[in-house]
Amino acid sequence: MLISCENMSFGFHGDSLLEGVSFSLDESDRVGLIGGNGEGKTTLIRLILGELEPESGVIFRKNGAKIGYLAQNGGYDSQKAVFEEMQSVFESDMRDLAALREVEMQISKTDVRSADYRALSARYEALNKRIAARDSYHFEVRIKTVLNGMGFSDFYDRKISTMSGGEKTRLMLCRLLLEEPDLLVLDEPTNHLDMKTLFWLEEYLSSFKGAILTVSHDRYFLDKIVSHIYELERKKLSVFKGNYTKYKTLKAEKTARLEKEYEKQQAERAHMQEYVDKNLVRASTTKMAQSRRKTLEKMELVEKPLLPPPPPRFSFTFPEKSYENVLEVNNLKLTAGDKTLCASLSLKLTRGDKCALLGDNGTGKSTLLKKLAENKDPAIRFGRFVRLAYYDQEHANLDPDNEVLYELWGRHVGLDQTRVRSILASAGLVAEDMDKKVRMLSGGERAKLALAVFECEQGNVLFLDEPTNHLDLPARESLEAALQNFEGTLLFVSHDRYFIRALAGKIFELENGTLTSFSGSYDDFTAYKNNARETVQRVPATAVSDKNEQKSTYYRSKEERAAEARKRTRINQIEKEISALETEETELNASLADPTITTNFSLLTEKCNRLEEIRTALDALYNEYETLI
Repeated sequence: MLISCENMSFGFHGDSLLEGVSFSLDESDRVGLIGGNGEGKTTLIRLILGELEPESGVIFRKNGAKIGYLAQNGGYDSQKAVFEEMQSVFESDMRDLAALREVEMQISKTDVRSADYRALSARYEALNKRIAARDSYHFEVRIKTVLNGMGFSDFYDRKISTMSGGEKTRLMLCRLLLEEPDLLVLDEPTNHLDMKTLFWLEEYLSSFKGAILTVSHDRYFLDKIVSHIYELERKKLSVFKGNYTKYKTLKAEKTARLEKEYEKQQAERAHMQEYVDKNLVRASTTKMAQSRRKTLEKMELVEKPLLPPPPPRFSFTFPEKSYENVLEVNNLKLTAGDKTLCASLSLKLTRGDKCALLGDNGTGKSTLLKKLAENKDPAIRFGRFVRLAYYDQEHANLDPDNEVLYELWGRHVGLDQTRVRSILASAGLVAEDMDKKVRMLSGGERAKLALAVFECEQGNVLFLDEPTNHLDLPARESLEAALQNFEGTLLFVSHDRYFIRALAGKIFELENGTLTSFSGSYDDFTAYKNNARETVQRVPATAVSDKNEQKSTYYRSKEERAAEARKRTRINQIEKEISALETEETELNASLADPTITTNFSLLTEKCNRLEEIRTALDALYNEYETLI
């Protein structure tokens, strides 16, 4: 056992934060620690590390156990180059290897029959055993494996002091993986990682020999890595066996069971109390009533289960639909400063598409999304009646000096204050937040405010850049549900694979200066990328000029093919209906010139009414035909 905690409580300045916390961590455990913002996850980690001491209860740490900790934004300062810094993890190995070489040289110069030779041989054998046990010969291979997997293959000689905060955090994770502690404590380890690095890290941690305790909002990562979920809620810690998906099921079952037990006891107590009230004063039944009253007094009450706090609620609606063709981009040059990210980029969005834009860090995903939203390049053409809303991951559209209430109200002055407060409350901002300056909000609160602003724009086409950043798990799931119900067009950038999997029906990938389109789900996409099975046919999104060629090479799902067939059938049907109505309209107009009809008022009225019906029907058919083609 590495860590054991018994009935531990802790608080700050008299305010209780953790109460009666008990758990144990064994040598090979894989634990995901979850809970809302402010529930005490970081505090619990600091207690485990020994940085804080509990107010009551005990926490036991195994003697000599080595704990490695990655803080959420934790890097380190060093003037060394990347590879040199990683070598410092293996200083004892390098000393042993140097000593072994020295002993080899001394042995080569020593008489084999001397006592010195026997002493050197013993020393050589001891060093060799220690080196073999630690696999010291391959320490450089281990360094390169981790650095390359974490995206540092081209940065061996780069000074750490020149790196960004995200790069330093990744490098600290590299060092921890190489140190191989008994317990690896990770706070949001998937932040700053692209898809390729995420997959590599998951595979590496799957074979990690020690225990892992991780705080993460990445549900895909939790499903892959952990075997237990520790949930902090209302100062209490609950333990659930299984990954995150299993936890959701177990949590729902536990809540339902507790509610049932509470309701059953309440009904039983009410029945007993009713009997006592009716029979206590009756001589014949007084003893039985007193007995039941004593039973009531001794009964151990089942606490009413507290329902989880309600998650934020979002709803994305729009006043009118766009035309079928939402966006066409032809030969767009994508640049960042003087750097060309993509020389010629093309893509197409149609109404109802829900597309994820994926790619490694630095390939230009956010740059592309922002350029499309700006709509200043002639290569970008939006369709008719498109109402675009853009969500910026940096929340640059928020004024830090505005109060929260005015930040939304000032954009929609037609709304009354009650409605504005209701929208903000639905997004998860409480009454105390309304008068705060935007700059005083936490990252999660700013994200919720930005989503409330975004929701009120009522776009029928939504562009979102990393919308789940800073959101806790309930907020992410609420946003997912709202976007699943959204009936418009969606293009988003995200590193949250659970989020992508829930929403995307098409994938655009930016890789090596090329935009590639994958038609199918995220599971299809990852299967293709992992070469597990070739269920998805890949085609460059630039190859849109030849429709016949595109049909033969572009993979479409069964549902898409069926939808295309239905559309062609409907187009043919509309053309026939229009032709028949136009013929009837021509004949009616000609008949109105006949004097026998113009003098017959009832017949003339009938034909004029029919003409009006035809014109109304034709207008509707023309509009439908225009959207379909």
